[in-house]
Parts: sequence; C-alpha cells; structure tokens
Amino acid sequence: MSLFDAITSNIPEIKGPTQRKLSFKEKSKWTLIILVLYFILALIPLFGLNPQQEFQFQQFEVILGAAFGSIISLGIGPIVTASIVLQLLNGSGIVHFDLTSDEGKKRFQATQKLLSVFFVLFESFVFVFFGGFQPFTSTFGWEMFLVFQLFLGGMIILFMDEVVQKWGFGSGLSLFIVAGVAKSIFVQAFSPFNASGEFVLGLGEYPIGKLFVFILGIASQDVEAIVALVALISTFVVFVAAVYAQSMKVEIPLSFGRIRGYGMRWPLKFMYTSNIPVILVAALLANIVLVVQFLNSRGITVLGEVLNGQPVSGLITWLSPAQIVESIVRTIFQSVPFDFLDLGRALVYMLAMVIGAVIFSIFWVQSSGMDAGSQAKQIMASGLQIPGFRRDPRLLERILQRYIWPLTVMGGIVVGILAAVADISNALSRGTGILLAVMIVYQLYEEIGKQHAMDMHPAMRKIMGG
Repeated sequence: MSLFDAITSNIPEIKGPTQRKLSFKEKSKWTLIILVLYFILALIPLFGLNPQQEFQFQQFEVILGAAFGSIISLGIGPIVTASIVLQLLNGSGIVHFDLTSDEGKKRFQATQKLLSVFFVLFESFVFVFFGGFQPFTSTFGWEMFLVFQLFLGGMIILFMDEVVQKWGFGSGLSLFIVAGVAKSIFVQAFSPFNASGEFVLGLGEYPIGKLFVFILGIASQDVEAIVALVALISTFVVFVAAVYAQSMKVEIPLSFGRIRGYGMRWPLKFMYTSNIPVILVAALLANIVLVVQFLNSRGITVLGEVLNGQPVSGLITWLSPAQIVESIVRTIFQSVPFDFLDLGRALVYMLAMVIGAVIFSIFWVQSSGMDAGSQAKQIMASGLQIPGFRRDPRLLERILQRYIWPLTVMGGIVVGILAAVADISNALSRGTGILLAVMIVYQLYEEIGKQHAMDMHPAMRKIMGG
C-alpha cells in the first residue's frame, strides 16, 4: 500500500447504512436532524472574535452555506474548492482517475475528501491571519484558537455532508445552500428590522423587508417602492424561469432487446449538469476575491481593491455583479445619470458566468460518469437498446454523443445566463443562490418521487403527485 493510500484509508468517515435501501421516513429523519443541527451551529459564535469585526465576503455567505461569525463561517467553501481543484487536475490530465471502475471512483472520492480537509485547514489560516476574522486581542494564541474553531466547524460541515449523502436526501452541500437561501429570502422579504438589528417598522425608517418597503413607499410615494417591487418581481421571475428550464428534457426511446413490445424512454435533461457548474463558478469567484484581498493586505493592488469583501476598484470589479436593473429604475424615476460603466460590468460578469458554467459543465460530465460512454454502458447493463439498431455499445455511445455534448454546452450557457441575470436584477437574497435553491429543490422533488413513491405517507404521496 502506498503512502497516499495509507493516508486516505485512515481519514475518519461516516459509516453507511447496512440495508440496501433506506425508507422515506428514515431519510427524512436524518435530513431533518442535520438541518436543525446546521441552524444550531450557525448560532454558535466564534469565541474570542473581535466584536467590531466587519465580515468580508458577505455576498458569498448564502452560496457557500456559511454563517459568518459563527463556528461554521467557512461553510461548504473548502469542499467546493477541493472539488474545483480536483476537477481541473483530472480534466487537464495532470492526474488521472479511472472513473469507470469502482476502485477509481473510491480513489477519486478519497482524494477529494483529503483535499477538503486540507482546504478547511488552509482557509482557516487564511481567514484569520489575513484579516478575515480578527480576535479581540491580536496575539498568536487567540489567532490560533480562532483557527481551531474554524477548522472544527469546517470538519463538522464535512461530516454532516457525508451523513446526508449516505443517510438522507441529496447531499449536505445542497441542503445547506437551500437552508441559507430560504432564510435569506424570508429575512429580506419580511424583516421589520434594519441592518443594525433595530425594530424600525412604523418609526419612519425603511426596514430590510422589501414587502414592508413597498407598502411604506407606496404610502409616501417614494421611488423605493418601485425598487422594492422590482426586487420582488425579479425573484418570482427567476423562480419561474429556473423551474421551467429544469423541467425541459430530451427523451431517447429504448426497448428491451429480449422482450419484444416493451420499452421506455431514457431522459436527458436540458440542464444536463444541473446546478453544479454554478456552484463551482461562484466558489471560484469567491476564491479570486479572497486572493485579491490577500494581495491588498500586502499592498499589492494590481488586480484592484476589495473593501469588506466587496470589490471597489480595478479589474476585480468586472467580476462582480452590477445592480443594473436598480440603476435603470433610478434613472427613470429619479433622473439619476445612468452609468454605462455599470452596463459594461454587468455584461462582462454575465460573460464570465456563462463561460465558467460551460467549462465546468464539460469537466463535470467527463469526471462524474455522465459522458456518453458511461451512459451507454449503463443502458447496455440494463438490457436496453435503441430500436432499429444493433446491440453495440460503441454505436450507442456515438448516438448519445449527438445529444449529451450539445445539452452540456447549451445547459451550461442557460444556467450561466440565468444566474447572471438573477445577480444583476437585485433579486431577494443572492440571485445565484435563488437559482441554486430552485434547482436543488426540484431535483429532490424528482428523486423523492421516483425512489419513495410507495413507502411515503399517503398525504405526502398526494402532495408529490403520486
């Protein structure tokens, strides 16, 4: 056994279930337990943190499933970063994993877990020693204690994700994103408090909740009512567009070779790689901002400047979403001069999201067993074939390639556009997070309906359309 295998085989892991299939009730129980635990951890503050700390990268909190200032401040960032690095290394051929074999898949997963542990530790040090989280007294001991707490929280998230994967629905990464997005949307729609946490409803000041802003703005004939209404409409439009795009699919007719007259349709979704590319692109942009912040701490501003996690000048501002829709509203109703530089930034940001989504879609298809060759083997192993063609995996692979690669590219383009439009339209929460939440919930809906149509409660089955 090599040193690498010895290390990966000794990483602690969550033991999977011994039974072949878990019931709907059992999966629901573990998913709910992890969800409650996640919200509890989000309320546990980092001990020794400077009370005057201004949290950086606040705009990435929802996407990373994090709660800044708490023990889970790192969120899913290290796990997603490890996935990005491994995808790039495997896709470029620098390292190679045979993902067609069980052994290759195990090595890939073990390597990703080891990388995740490394990035949990690495990001803990980076956030503390480069100003992201400062102790109330700048001593090495307190800084290391903050690092320990961040590392502990990151490892808890890592194992919670593993629990959901093996015992619950979907993955912990998706669950934490949906939880963060739901919380953010609820707060930004209905909160009667201001940004400082003070109750201001009825005191002549606008709260965070856009619904209250709209009502109060209408009463006082303020343009803020229109801005709030646009934000609410944008959120609804993003939801509808995401659900519609997620429901589109191409169905390939198949037949059982040995049983005449029986067949099925093999579905290939238009959003073939689903929400994975957007998660990876968002995490990549978050890490770019982190690198620029690190350079700024060393007095290097060649890529621009970042203040409190927000790009404020230089090239880095072109990779952040400009609130172009709000600017248009204020130009129309307040005669505020329109900044065409914001339009340019919005278009560049959209282009970056689209290109990044397409690239990661291609990498994900190649490394996750979604390519035409893997799909052909899966179809053949099921005893299926395309009617009118001989039973040959190479022929089936060529036919599938006509669909899979166009769907991979087009799906990446559409998901990138949807995410970018949501980000620049001032939708509630972060637009990318809303898009991800819709797609995750839709996937869970399909997965639960497909796997547990018979063992769920009759009332739940009726809700699921069964």
